[in-house]
Amino acid sequence: MPETDLTPASAAAPAAETPVPAFVIRALTPAEYPAEAALVRAAYAESTYGAELAGDTSWAAVERDTAGRDAGGRILVAARGDELLGAVSVLRGGSHYTKLAAPGEAELRLLVVSPAARGAGVGEALARAGIEEALRWGASEVRLDTGVRNPAARLYARIGFERTPERDAELDDTGYGSSLSFTYPLQERADVRVREIRAEEIPEISELVLAAYRDDYEGLPAEYLAEIADVAARAAQHRVWVAEDAAQGALLATITTPLPGETLSDVARPGEMDLRLLGVGRVARGRGIGSLMMRHGLRLGRIRAVSQVVLNTSTEMVAAYEMYDRMGFARLRDRELDITREDGTSFRLLAYGIDPAEAPLRRAARAA
Repeated sequence: MPETDLTPASAAAPAAETPVPAFVIRALTPAEYPAEAALVRAAYAESTYGAELAGDTSWAAVERDTAGRDAGGRILVAARGDELLGAVSVLRGGSHYTKLAAPGEAELRLLVVSPAARGAGVGEALARAGIEEALRWGASEVRLDTGVRNPAARLYARIGFERTPERDAELDDTGYGSSLSFTYPLQERADVRVREIRAEEIPEISELVLAAYRDDYEGLPAEYLAEIADVAARAAQHRVWVAEDAAQGALLATITTPLPGETLSDVARPGEMDLRLLGVGRVARGRGIGSLMMRHGLRLGRIRAVSQVVLNTSTEMVAAYEMYDRMGFARLRDRELDITREDGTSFRLLAYGIDPAEAPLRRAARAA
């Protein structure tokens, strides 16, 4: 997983007197397994439940088995150089250490922050990165639990987790007494799954998105068509997402977003996230897939807590900008440009933006 630079602007705001360490969110390496286990052990020993967990051999086995947790999904860490400031285990549903997540779901466990880094937004950054990791897999939702005395419950509610009190009883006798369970739904339709592209799918998606632009918009220059078709380069540098028919596995559409903290184009400003190259396959037209992919981008913007999701289109792409208008995007006229072609014809490069926290997203599907 590429490193993600998380400065105070993208992490939770700390108290004014708290020094803010710069840190990155990345995947844990095998060489760091002992350090992660020690961090987890120290963090829980100092927690509200330190006394209850001190003599729990089952819990101690979970703490120590960093390799097992990593094998069940991915452990993400907040790191400053070689120092681990925090960690979270992102587990695939049904793997060994999950308590709530079923296959097709994901679960966050053992979210810990070093005492030296508390108040700098490390826990929130890890939780958000864990949700995005599950989204990359195409998980239907992310589940987690926390003890009733754990103040982290407020964090989970603030970043968008929903309480699932009907699942609380499943957690009795699984660690430290009564717990609160939460979910973060990720997929809004049962018939379509949105996830990150796989390497073997790049040629098919290249053909899909090229055909979508070439067939819908006449006169696109050859260099722009070549850029559209170069999915391999985008996947190497950014996040390329696909919509997959859940029953048949057919690929239906694609859209590209930047890595966290980065941008794709000049339309985006610091703290914003831009979207590019939405393409829907011809066989998927009329199913609402284009707007679904746009809402996926807005949902990702919420996960990342960006101030605005922005994009460019042109006056010639009527169907596209009409969709953005319907979805509540606003014109960013100060970011627009008039482009003149070599043949003397011209068009306006339009700019649109929306606050993802206020966007009217459809409620994501919830498992029964």
